[in-house]
This record gives sequence, C-alpha cells and structure tokens, in this order.
Amino acid sequence: MRVFRICKKKFAQAAFSGEGSRLYAGRWNPAGVSMVYTSASLALASVELFVHLDPSVAPNDLVSIAADIPDDLAMETIAVESLPRDWRSLNHASLRKRGADWIRAGRTVAMRVPSAVVTGEWNVLLNPAHGDFTKIVQQKPLPFRFDDRMFR
Repeated sequence: MRVFRICKKKFAQAAFSGEGSRLYAGRWNPAGVSMVYTSASLALASVELFVHLDPSVAPNDLVSIAADIPDDLAMETIAVESLPRDWRSLNHASLRKRGADWIRAGRTVAMRVPSAVVTGEWNVLLNPAHGDFTKIVQQKPLPFRFDDRMFR
C-alpha cells in the first residue's frame, strides 16, 4: 500500500520519525506518543494539511513524500461504526487513548483510521517504534504546491 505525507521541505528528513506527534497531540495521539500520520492518497494528504493552513497565505516550501507499506505487513483498521458519535470533534480524548493504546500494544506497524476531513477516505497511522517500520520504504521527497486559487 502506498501512503503519502506532505510537510515543509526543511522537515522532510524527519517526516517519518514521529517527532512532531511526540511533541504535539493530534487526533489519534496525546503529546509524548510518537506516530506518523499518512494518507491513502496524495489528494487526501493535501486536504488534511490544508485545513491547518492560513487561508490567506499559500505555502511555497512544501514537499510530498510517498512511502510503500509491504502488502505482507499486518494492518489494523478502525471502523467508523466503532467510534463515538462525535469522533470528528477536536481534542477527543477517547481517540487519543485508542491511538496511544495501539502504539503501546505494538501489534501492527500500521493502522487505517477514517479521515475526519473527507468522509469515506482513510488515513494510515504508522508506529515508528514497531519492528517492521524499517520495512516501509520512503520515496524521494517531491516538490508540492497548492493551486493559488485555494488562497485568497
């Protein structure tokens, strides 16, 4: 499975380290828990990033990085039906706990989670501490630019 991540060019070398999530809580992790957020498509990765940007300033220093997860690696999936009704709300403690529990259990290197931004799409969380993480092959970072019409 190919997954995608978009970040500032200066952070490309560390994009798959989990350091950002260790420092800052996300939807699926409390601060202090390292995980790598990726998306199942480049388009979803761009929308997932876009919701965090200043809509008046188009960034010009971004790269996209694809990574290939071998098909023989086990991956868990969180079904939308198993989530609380308000799971899309920000700072949902039960989602952070669920992600932290998954990391600590170490059962799989990857877990598919529903996108809160685009209904029906999937993000893929990666556990950088898992023994199989080194089997995930990162591709070379490529320049990424949003269309200027998205920023007015």
